[in-house]
Amino acid sequence: MSKSEQTRDYILQKSFDLIYQKGYQSTSIDDIIATTHVTKGAFFYHFKNKEEMGLGLIGELLYPNLRNMMVRPLEDSQDPKTDIYKMMEMLLNDTSFFNVDYGCPAINLIEEMSAVSTTFKRELSKLVLLWHNAIVTALNSAQSSGLIKTNIAPEEVAVMLISGYGGVRTLGKVMGRGAYKAYLSGLKSYLMQL
Repeated sequence: MSKSEQTRDYILQKSFDLIYQKGYQSTSIDDIIATTHVTKGAFFYHFKNKEEMGLGLIGELLYPNLRNMMVRPLEDSQDPKTDIYKMMEMLLNDTSFFNVDYGCPAINLIEEMSAVSTTFKRELSKLVLLWHNAIVTALNSAQSSGLIKTNIAPEEVAVMLISGYGGVRTLGKVMGRGAYKAYLSGLKSYLMQL
């Protein structure tokens, strides 16, 4: 990786941390510059504006991480009910990437930016659809294998799972980890009935 690429990546990583804690709209370019200690010229060399940097966060940080944490666990799943539960459990309990006080970075951006930027909405919808499609594919495969009931609609289950995750991440901000524990208990019961 060249020095220029390292600088760009560094700006994205530090911006991600700031935006995760403060929100996209509350984080200014000056905040990013103060945190990264890069010059304003260096910032604008890599990004023409804050929106381009924000879209870089989605495409270069959120998308690959979402793919690794939310899609890969479901690829070629032999037991989607168990794999979905384990994935959700890891997402909610792994504190190395997420902080209960700040919720989920992708959900936060969806809530904050979808109504105010069609560009953000389009890019964030790609993240959601990637996860949605992975869940649907795993459930369709499980139906074909007789592992889940044929009278369930995988698309509906995927929406239920994703909205439940988004909701509990938001509730966790005010209720703490107890919300995660209750959600995981209910999720396990729900999945076993599929």
